[in-house]
Amino acid sequence: MSDFDAIDSLLDAVGPEAALPPCQVRRELRERARLSKAQVARALGVSPSTLSGWESGRDPAGEVRTKYAYLLDGLNAKLTTETETETTEEPAAERPVASGTAAAAVASTSSTEPGQDEDEVELLAVPEPCVLCGRPARQRVAGFAQHLDPSGCQATSAQAPKSSPAAPSAQAQVPRTARAPRPAGGSAAPRGRVFQEPSGAADLIYEAVHAVLAEHRGDVEAASAVLLKRAIPDAMRLLDETRKGARYDVIAHPWIPDILKKQTSRGTDQIWEARPKWTRPELPPGKHEVTALDINGAYLSALKTHLPLGQLEHSTGFAHDRRRAGVHLVTPSAWEHDAVLPNPIGQRDEPGPLWVTEPTLRLLLRLSGPKHRLCEPPQIHESYTSGATENLLEKFRIALKDARDTAIADGDGLTLEYVKAMYSKFVSTMGESNYNRELYRPDWMHIIRSQAFANLWMKALKAHDAGLTVVRAMGTDELHVIGDWRRVFAEGRSVTEVKVKDTYTAGTGTEAGTGQEQ
Repeated sequence: MSDFDAIDSLLDAVGPEAALPPCQVRRELRERARLSKAQVARALGVSPSTLSGWESGRDPAGEVRTKYAYLLDGLNAKLTTETETETTEEPAAERPVASGTAAAAVASTSSTEPGQDEDEVELLAVPEPCVLCGRPARQRVAGFAQHLDPSGCQATSAQAPKSSPAAPSAQAQVPRTARAPRPAGGSAAPRGRVFQEPSGAADLIYEAVHAVLAEHRGDVEAASAVLLKRAIPDAMRLLDETRKGARYDVIAHPWIPDILKKQTSRGTDQIWEARPKWTRPELPPGKHEVTALDINGAYLSALKTHLPLGQLEHSTGFAHDRRRAGVHLVTPSAWEHDAVLPNPIGQRDEPGPLWVTEPTLRLLLRLSGPKHRLCEPPQIHESYTSGATENLLEKFRIALKDARDTAIADGDGLTLEYVKAMYSKFVSTMGESNYNRELYRPDWMHIIRSQAFANLWMKALKAHDAGLTVVRAMGTDELHVIGDWRRVFAEGRSVTEVKVKDTYTAGTGTEAGTGQEQ
C-alpha cells in the first residue's frame, strides 16, 4: 500500500460516529427483545460488564459502536413491527401454562450440555410474562422471563386442568439452559436460585494455567509472563462468571463525583485511604526480640467489604446508614493512644475534615462504641453513598482463595503468582486506568484498599489487647510485635494465618525498629 493509499484509508475511517439512543432506551430495547446481557455481549464480542456500562451511561467507540448501533436499530425496527401486529396475537391471559414439575425444574441448578454457555439471571425493571406460567416475572434466564422460585409458578399451575393438552407445548418452549432434569426417585427438585454451582468459576483459573503451559510446552517462565500479562482480562472474566445468578445489578460505569477524580493527570483524587505508617515512639526498657509478621492475602481478604452497588448519591448530616456505603467527609476526633497503637486514620499532618471511605468510617465508629471507647465518634458532614452489600465480590473472592490454597498445597508457584496478580491488579485498575476499560469504580478501589488497611489495624488492636507490644504497622501486611505472638495468631500461609517475615532486636543499645537481624 502506498503512502497515499494509507492516507485515503485513514480518511475513509474518519466520519460521523454512529448515533446511539439514550442508555435507558438501550436497556429497554434489549429487555423487550428478551435478550440477556450475555447473549448481546457475545454477539458484539465484549463482556457483560462492558455492556452494563453502555446501558448505564458509557458509550462505545470505533467499530464496536457501529455494531452496537446496528443491533439497536434492528431491535427497534423489529419491536416496532411486532407492536403494530400485536392486536392479532393471542391474549396473554389465554397462553397455555406449564406443569408444576416444569416450574420446579427451573428453580434447580441448571444442567447444560457440554459446550453450552450458561446465561446470567437478570432482574427486569418491567415484569414480563413467565415462559412457564404466563404470570408476571421479574427475572430472565437465557433470554426467557421466568420465576426462579417454583412457588411463583405453582400458584397458577395448580389451578390448571390436569389433562390440559397445551401444557406440553409450553414446556417445549423452555430453553435447554433453563431446565434441569428431575432428580431420581420422583422427588421434586430443590428450591433455590439457579446457577449457584461453586466449582465452575475456579475451573477458569486452572484451565488458563494448563492451556498456557501446554502452548509453551511446559516452559514455566514463558507461561508466567503470559499469565501475568492477561491477569486483568482474566480477572474480569472470572468476575463475570461469579456474577451469574447474582441478585444485585451492578453499575460498572456510573457517574462519579469530582472528589473521586484525579486533580491532575499525574495527581490524586481527594480520598484519604488511612494507610498505616506507624512506628512506636518508645519501647519498654531493655532489649527485645521483635518479630515482623506478614499478613497473607491482604487485598484478597479485603474483597469482603461493603461496596456501593449503584451510582453514588449526595447527602448531608451526621447520621450513618449501615445499609449504604460510599465516601464521607468527616472530622475525626483526637487520637490519644499513639504511644501504643497507630492512629486509625493513618499518619495525617493536617487537621480538619477529610474524605474517608466506608471501612475507615466504620472503623472509627466501632472504636468509639461501647466495646472499645478509644475515641469520640467522628463528625459526618456530607456523604456520597449508594445501597450496598458486603457479599458483592464474595464468590469472586472464594474462587481466588480456593485456587490460592490449592496452589500452595500442591507447590504450584505458577498458579499462585497468577492468582496474586489477578486480585491485586483487579483492585489497582478499577479506577482511572487504561488497562481495565470494563470496570470504572474508583470508589470500589479506595474502599477495598481501605478495608485492607482497616484489617491490619484490627490485627494490631488484637495483638495489643492480648498483651503483645505493637512496634510497627505498615501498609496492608506488615505488623511488628514483641511477645509470644503464636498464642494470638495462627502461623501458616492461609489468608487467615500469618507468617514470619523477619526477626530483629530492638530497645536499649539498638535503634528501635531498624530491622537489625540477630
